[in-house]
Amino acid sequence: MMRTSVTYVALAAALALPAPAGRAQTIRVEQSVAGDMPQFPAPGRELKSGTGQIRGRVFAVETGSPIRRAQVRVSGPDIMPKAALTDGEGRFEFRDLPAGRFTLQATKSGYVSVQFGQTRPYESGRPIELADKQVLENSDIAMPRGSVIAGRIVDEFGEPMPDVSVTALRQSWSNGRRRLMPAGGRIAQTNDLGQFRIYGLPPGDYYVSATMRGGPVEFFAMEMMAATRSFGPAPSGSTPSSGYAPTYYPGTPSAGEAQKITLIAGQEHSSADFALMPVRLAKITGIVVGSDGRPLAGAMINVVPRDRNEVRLLAGHTSARTNADGAFTLNGVAPGDYTLQANSLHVMTSSEGGRTMVLAMRGGPGGSGPDSETGFLPLTVAGDDISNVVLVTAKGGRATGRVTFEDGSRPGDIGSVRISATAIDTDGPAPFGGSFGPVQPDGAFELTGLAGVRLIRAAGVPAGWTLKSVRLNGVDVTDSGAEFRPGEDVTGLEVVLTVRTTSVTGGVTAGDGSPLKDYTVVIFADDEDLWRAPRSRWVTGVRPDQEGRFKAQNLPPGSYHAVAVDYIPQGEWGDPDLLARLKGKGSRFTLDEGGNEVLDLKLAMAY
Repeated sequence: MMRTSVTYVALAAALALPAPAGRAQTIRVEQSVAGDMPQFPAPGRELKSGTGQIRGRVFAVETGSPIRRAQVRVSGPDIMPKAALTDGEGRFEFRDLPAGRFTLQATKSGYVSVQFGQTRPYESGRPIELADKQVLENSDIAMPRGSVIAGRIVDEFGEPMPDVSVTALRQSWSNGRRRLMPAGGRIAQTNDLGQFRIYGLPPGDYYVSATMRGGPVEFFAMEMMAATRSFGPAPSGSTPSSGYAPTYYPGTPSAGEAQKITLIAGQEHSSADFALMPVRLAKITGIVVGSDGRPLAGAMINVVPRDRNEVRLLAGHTSARTNADGAFTLNGVAPGDYTLQANSLHVMTSSEGGRTMVLAMRGGPGGSGPDSETGFLPLTVAGDDISNVVLVTAKGGRATGRVTFEDGSRPGDIGSVRISATAIDTDGPAPFGGSFGPVQPDGAFELTGLAGVRLIRAAGVPAGWTLKSVRLNGVDVTDSGAEFRPGEDVTGLEVVLTVRTTSVTGGVTAGDGSPLKDYTVVIFADDEDLWRAPRSRWVTGVRPDQEGRFKAQNLPPGSYHAVAVDYIPQGEWGDPDLLARLKGKGSRFTLDEGGNEVLDLKLAMAY
């Protein structure tokens, strides 16, 4: 127990890796943090049960005392996530588990959420390998007290601002660059005195942002309710000509000028007081014209910051729907560079049981389909109203293809397989929708609503199979992606699945030869260009199981490096600069198709 406590506290200040010297910092706000969500089985995957059991105890790092009524969650590829509450002695138990690999995570208000085997901030937990009928005891989880950021939000006159959303952000490597990401989803709301309190934070460096509530989300809901009625005349309300921009501590609208708050374990920083920045809001009016040259009625209009590396949580009614003449009005748009975006929508309602439900989908009744239309237009807002904007939409591209199976073999049921087409440019305007299609019994699939470069992947692949390649008319686009143009029909997509899966397993020893159970192995391709591939298949980080053995599966065949390090936060192994420093410090190996490589690694002392 003491080792866990000392390790967590000693490395508490080493949470965030700094941006490389001399390089401009890239900042973006994301909506989720890896490791916070349970693992769900793939669609169509058969759920299993068994006679395995996992038992353990949750205790406080600082005192070693049991933590009562903590929620412990187990998840794995063959079960639905299950939760248990600890008893008066901090104990928990899961029964009827099949053989397989599982993760455990404990949560409790006031404490840092921790996974089994996690001893340092934002580190991945360690998986549990459970054999058939095995009863695993002592799967203990140590939880440190969370740190706190508290303060007060006021307006430009010093008056308290209630109902302001306040978020703690941290730097992390994600999707090819360093970004600001919400710290474990910690969002607070100010009270009537303008006070906020963000708790349960791991030690580390944070930035704080504040945004007025009641903007796009609430307005979107009202617009959807209005869309269930006719496009006839409707009452209108006055809109303010001034408002507040999303503001970063200590009182700046620029994320690049935000001040860092450094927390040690269990610390409360209670003086994060700042004022929201007042800005002049603009009104934008115009018309949306469809690909047929006629006004597009009922389309959803919104403005998206053009530079999505520094996301502005928009402060006004920045979403609207076009009327029967295709006209729209956007109120309360703060100054900035934006992309004006239009999406055709089909709205369905249900009033069963006295409740009204509204479901908005792109395109026709089937959701994102061939009738889906989207348009983009760059727009700069400087505080003055903008009128007579004309935005022309286009139908998304359509692609058809087939899933094939290597060597002519074929799984018994492919009904669970889904083909996705993910936009590579995650920092550009929101792409067309409809990039997700089921696979028919003969292997055929169709994707609609496509535009830009898309990465084609297969989800819900049957157990024992993995993606081998994606080809477009014979050209390999597995890692580069395929480019689609609005309104264009593309044929000849081939998604190849194989049973010749790969694995890399092994253990790690210290300098004196003693085996280690707490480390991270980073595995990455020898070819540096593959490090920078979008959502690269060629780089991964793995943690050891409860016996100290690591396993990485389904890497593409090729030449690799494997390096064992003492500590690295989740996802940081995607940073090419870090990989360049790691190269040559571990073992180099070649992974053949269907190959199983066993490695004995030494812990790298520095990188």
